Amino acid sequence: MAQVTVAGMTMGFDEARPDGEGGGKTLLLVHGHPFDRSMWQPQLPAVAAAGWRVIAPDLRGYGATPVTPGRVTLDEFADDLAALLDTLAIDAVVVGGLSMGGQIAMAFADRHPHRLRGLVLAATFPRVDTAEVRATRLSNADRLERDGMRAFASEVLPKMLAPGTIANQPDVAAFVLRMMQAAPARGAAAALRGRADRRAYAPVLADTTVPALIVVGDEDAFTTRADADEMHTLLADSDLVWMTGVGHMPNLERPAAFNDALVQFLARL
Repeated sequence: MAQVTVAGMTMGFDEARPDGEGGGKTLLLVHGHPFDRSMWQPQLPAVAAAGWRVIAPDLRGYGATPVTPGRVTLDEFADDLAALLDTLAIDAVVVGGLSMGGQIAMAFADRHPHRLRGLVLAATFPRVDTAEVRATRLSNADRLERDGMRAFASEVLPKMLAPGTIANQPDVAAFVLRMMQAAPARGAAAALRGRADRRAYAPVLADTTVPALIVVGDEDAFTTRADADEMHTLLADSDLVWMTGVGHMPNLERPAAFNDALVQFLARL
């Protein structure tokens, strides 16, 4: 892990570089909630082997990056990423994100379009929450601050992974559970509150002209086929990969297939 000062805080990140300089090609991977940069471990060597520099940071309030209590918006996360690129002297990047990370990638596309070379959206969606879902997010934020992550993580694990993954890949299930339980409760709560008030990103995707890759599993408890098709339609230059037997974490449940799709997409850039 490396660390740099970004927006007055110390941000932790993992990085892999190809042999040689890589021609200035960089992929920025944004984790979801309540995860951290370690969720991208299977992708770093594959992307570097394909000739790309890849950076996977811990978002504000997760992993090795300190907590900002209360509320952190997706726009703030996106601006933190832009500040990280400034610190690392990186101009334009492909931004990829999963779940909340995908929505942060959409916010980045909206706020920093001149820095966007491509977009990877995994297990995410552009719509806003219903009133019921928003209320649940806010309630969960209060619960996390009151009770911590342990019980919550155990409850949501079956929604994060497909049943077949939990049954047949216990090491993956154990890794995801540990990662969620290790998330700082106040950081996760702040992100939930900010995410509850996000705007719709469909107009952003409609205005996005860079190439895009969409990856969704058919057993995802949060992202539907309709969501995947909507993003595919909105993004004029996009590829859609629909994975069978996969839940909300395709990069961990089917890492070889995910990496193949990712590397093929990067190759056409």
